[in-house]
Amino acid sequence: MKLATFVPPGGDPLAGEVRGEEVIAFDDGTTVLDRLASGDRTPAAGAAFPLAQVTLLAPHRPRILFGIGLNYRAHAEEQGLQTPEFPIVFTMSPSSAANPSDTVVCPSVVRRLDYEGELAIVMGADGVVAGYAVADDVSARDLQRREPQWTRAKGFDGACPFGPWVTTADEIPDPGALRLRTWVNGDLRQDTSTDDLVFDVPTLVAFLQETNTLEPGDLILTGTPSGVGSAMDPRVFLADGDVVRIEIEGLGAIEHPVAVPG
Repeated sequence: MKLATFVPPGGDPLAGEVRGEEVIAFDDGTTVLDRLASGDRTPAAGAAFPLAQVTLLAPHRPRILFGIGLNYRAHAEEQGLQTPEFPIVFTMSPSSAANPSDTVVCPSVVRRLDYEGELAIVMGADGVVAGYAVADDVSARDLQRREPQWTRAKGFDGACPFGPWVTTADEIPDPGALRLRTWVNGDLRQDTSTDDLVFDVPTLVAFLQETNTLEPGDLILTGTPSGVGSAMDPRVFLADGDVVRIEIEGLGAIEHPVAVPG
């Protein structure tokens, strides 16, 4: 099941289920977060709208976002770093979560903005993985390099567009074998499989649960593969008007513009 939050033409936001080229509203007033918490997979039975005519919002507003650093072998290699012995975990403010097509506005203090296409784990009740989504962990590389904590570099307002919906875990039997691709202005920058993850989905969830209670809707961004702009020669950072598109096999795609103040 693909759980979505959307705005129909001329209407107010609704929650529902994406089926093919349509999105069907839940007729019982439940939200995506309600469905994540309850595990209810009863098919939507409300009004149907063409998917092309609705605006997709973030499926839900996470309570917290956990990021994982250096979690692809090839990405660690392109950075000239060893793969970590344990997951590198950082947290991002809930205000960093954004709609999948929202413009990411670069903070005025940032000069080196980069993309990071990522598989996002979406938690359900009782510490169980409810599903997956596509995310862009937009990163301020200059802040990341000079500040030992990445709260500002990774968690500024609107830094993490995600969606386009939550695909429930029963539809993704092996999250460790998904193709992930990222384009900037149509130029393919990242093209890999999640089989290059250093720490897989069960390992990351178990590691976080050693110290933290994971609640329904919490996001775990699993890290980015090789091909980021900061590792190119010469380095290429995001510029005003750039458009980033990220697609993960079986999960759909998100696409968002970037605004860099002059």
